[in-house]
Amino acid sequence: MRRRLPAALLGTLALLAAGCGTGGPVSAGDATNGQKLFAANCGSCHTLANAGTHGSIGPNLDAAFAAAQERDYPESTIRNVVGMQIKYPNSSPETGAPGMPPNLVKGNDVQDVASYVACVAGITNAEAKTEGCPAAIGSSAGGGGGGGGGKSADGKAIFDSAGCSGCHTLKAAGSTGTVGPNLDQSTIDEARAIKQVENGGGPMPPFKDTLTNDQIKAVAHFVVTSRAG
Repeated sequence: MRRRLPAALLGTLALLAAGCGTGGPVSAGDATNGQKLFAANCGSCHTLANAGTHGSIGPNLDAAFAAAQERDYPESTIRNVVGMQIKYPNSSPETGAPGMPPNLVKGNDVQDVASYVACVAGITNAEAKTEGCPAAIGSSAGGGGGGGGGKSADGKAIFDSAGCSGCHTLKAAGSTGTVGPNLDQSTIDEARAIKQVENGGGPMPPFKDTLTNDQIKAVAHFVVTSRAG
């Protein structure tokens, strides 16, 4: 007999699955598109092995859903939990820590991201899950992209794929994140920008282990030379 999830967690999941007070359940979406969206908008804040991301501002999603995956909890329920967190984020935690920004993704993109996370969170790369789950970014079956995947030295593309858009506002990148500083108003020079990307600071994770030196230089150059301020 499978072990049961804690009663409190079961109650929370059941409430969300039923859509009580949340606008209804989150429908299944395109997990492959969800992977791309997650890498671009969520990876700088969350750790998720499949996406190759190591953010530490928000919960580690592999750790958060490992027990539910181990117990074969319905994927639809996990999808609802993730979808409702995206739709109704806690933007101002009582702890004073950076909150989750609203409207990171909208419309069908919410379904896609929620479906992706439900498909892969808490599942090791060696474990094949269900059909429709995308291969891990950086694997032989997967493409380049978020978390430093690929070898592109296009600063704007790296800014998008590394998840910077989810935390920072930068007009040239079309991003409006509010977790980190508004980069259009930044005055740091390129050398300091490179060090910031390499080592992180505050809620920002370091990227020296997920981006190449050339990628770090490229994204720093892009930010410094394209900011509106």
